[in-house]
Amino acid sequence: MSSVPIVPFLIIFPMVIALVMLIIPLGDKANRVRNAIAYISCIAIMAAVAVLVGLWVAGGTRPIALYQEGMELADNATLVGEFILMIVAVFLSFKYHKCWISIFSIVPTVAIAWLEKSGYIQHESPRIYIDHLSILMCLIVGIIGSLIVIYAVGYMHGYHHYLHKRVQDRRNYFFMVLFLLLGAMFGLVLSDSLTWILLFWETTSVCAFLLVGYTREPVAVRNSFRVLWMNLLGGCTLTTGIIIFAAATGVNSLSGLTAFAELKAGTPEEGLAVIPVALIAFAALTKSAQLPFSTWLLGAMVAPTPSSALIDSATMVKAGIYMLFRLAPAMHETATGNMVAFVGGFTFLAASFIAIAQSDGKKVLAMSTISNLGLMVACAGMGTPETIWAGIFLMIFHAVSKSLLFQNVGATENSLGSRDIENMHGLLYRLPFLAFCMFIGIAGMCMVPFGMLISKWAVLRSSIDENDIIMTFMVVFGSATTSFYWTKWLGKLIAQTNEPKVKDITKPNEKISISIHAVLMIALCVLMPFLTKVYVEPLLGELFGTTAQVIPTSVLYLLVFIIVFFFAVPIISYAFSKKMHANQKLSYMSGINTGSNDGFTNSFGNETKLQLSNYYFKNVLGIRKLMIPCQFITLSVLIVMMAMIIGGAF
Repeated sequence: MSSVPIVPFLIIFPMVIALVMLIIPLGDKANRVRNAIAYISCIAIMAAVAVLVGLWVAGGTRPIALYQEGMELADNATLVGEFILMIVAVFLSFKYHKCWISIFSIVPTVAIAWLEKSGYIQHESPRIYIDHLSILMCLIVGIIGSLIVIYAVGYMHGYHHYLHKRVQDRRNYFFMVLFLLLGAMFGLVLSDSLTWILLFWETTSVCAFLLVGYTREPVAVRNSFRVLWMNLLGGCTLTTGIIIFAAATGVNSLSGLTAFAELKAGTPEEGLAVIPVALIAFAALTKSAQLPFSTWLLGAMVAPTPSSALIDSATMVKAGIYMLFRLAPAMHETATGNMVAFVGGFTFLAASFIAIAQSDGKKVLAMSTISNLGLMVACAGMGTPETIWAGIFLMIFHAVSKSLLFQNVGATENSLGSRDIENMHGLLYRLPFLAFCMFIGIAGMCMVPFGMLISKWAVLRSSIDENDIIMTFMVVFGSATTSFYWTKWLGKLIAQTNEPKVKDITKPNEKISISIHAVLMIALCVLMPFLTKVYVEPLLGELFGTTAQVIPTSVLYLLVFIIVFFFAVPIISYAFSKKMHANQKLSYMSGINTGSNDGFTNSFGNETKLQLSNYYFKNVLGIRKLMIPCQFITLSVLIVMMAMIIGGAF
């Protein structure tokens, strides 16, 4: 109970700072003030998360469910918040002639208001719930999210410096939405009240919509409304699930729903939880950008890089994964679990293939995010301690790695003038700092002994143990294609080049954030055995009442030994090679070498510049070729499975 004061601080403080950011005017002096407030606020948020963790550990790391008297004011405030979000969504929908989208906001808001005033909610439910999973999410949001905001201070200065003629400077608005998104995420992961969760859920949707439309260019506006309607659609199913469960049982808590579903499994009352669980899981699929809803995340890439990093790594999409992990015990060996597992596994496979055809760095990161989120979704759908073990580590490593890569690609674009992978040839020699950190981020996604690959191995093992042939197929081929597109990118970074060095204009605060992410990535690998023992296994115990020995501790320590050599060998080799004399020979290039290894005279006597290029299979695996068929398959599965689930419940 000693952690109670920190909880409202984490939710309310970022929202207060958001208001402060908005009212500070534009201008050089005002921007310096805003930047200083952003730095101080991010440090305060990280400190508050540390205090929360410290108090929770001091209390024995036991789950804390807070039933507080006098919460009527807070309940009414959430209802007011719902109507404010509705007004914003409706106003902007009518302003941009997208009136039909307003229906997805009006209907659930009115419905949830009716529920709260109807008297159906009879049982006192906890408003706040703190356990290992919510603490993990607070760490991701508080640390990774705050670092992204710090990075954004420097990035947005350069962004508007180069695009001042095209994009209006609205940094006050931009930082307002960033802090609002952080506060909403804290509220979502710390709340147990389903109506509170709905408010923060919808807030993240509206924040993402506002960030994607930041530039107000036609493509940004179009993509932002795609973000809005797809996520509001998920909000409608979430609202429906809440109303059905609360009206039938009088319970208004996520923990109560999960416990009820497990307790009533196999009994005549099972149907009271089956439909709400399926509807909330459907909402989580939209939020986590699973097929057929993946296009909203692709469209979100038009936003400035900090918002892409925040949406993709630390906040928006992780909200859906968090909800599915909460529901995992209730989905094990159920039709809902099978639906979620198939959609997640298929998204993992399909998005991996589509990523091969992308050369734009942010699009590769977006498709990779969709793919890896699919694997996390599949883990939740399978709903075993082994798969959740893998899913938790996938979430941790993905959050750090993707935040690092998005920030790095943004800084590289500012310095290089391009974020196309083909223009990153020999980046290790042209922008050494950014290339080295980018290498760590990519290695974290696909190479041994980094945690992402270990987690994929754990999912594969669990699929085989469960005799799930379809999931095994999707994990094997999805992992193979993942390695393929990451290896292409890595090859570009380390390739020898005669291109001149590029001036690194990355701001100091951007470098600080990128460096911390890189160090954190390596530290997580080294600490994986420790995290498994003291954190992930107790987390599984809270969710399932049991734990799982997925990878023997001795193997984890061996992986730590390997990670040390992973970095030690090239560093030692570089130190020794600096003193060695190299007698470099000219390369044969199917013609007369021009003398610099970057060109040759062809058979027609013309000088030809040497170009090394990856092949992207755009006519075979591109978005236009695969996205619509994949959306059709997953939409068909969702319609059929939801019909079976609802029909079976009756």
